Amino acid sequence: MEPSNRINKVGNKKLRNLVFLAAFSAYKYNRGCKALHDRIVAKGKRAKLALIAVANKLLKQAFAIAKSGLPYDENYVSKLA
Repeated sequence: MEPSNRINKVGNKKLRNLVFLAAFSAYKYNRGCKALHDRIVAKGKRAKLALIAVANKLLKQAFAIAKSGLPYDENYVSKLA
């Protein structure tokens, strides 16, 4: 199954809503999330789409933290970068 370039509503509705609401807070307090949001909006995209991208980033961060077992480090830089 190929990944879609569109936003879809797959998965638990309550969980999606909670992650989306967390994106508001992340946009306000997380420098990386704010930079992502501002970069997307600067390209002319809608703010809601940018918040969905922030929510996706939060999920990726949460899974990376759970998988690695390391605590969250705001200044972490991937060795792949």
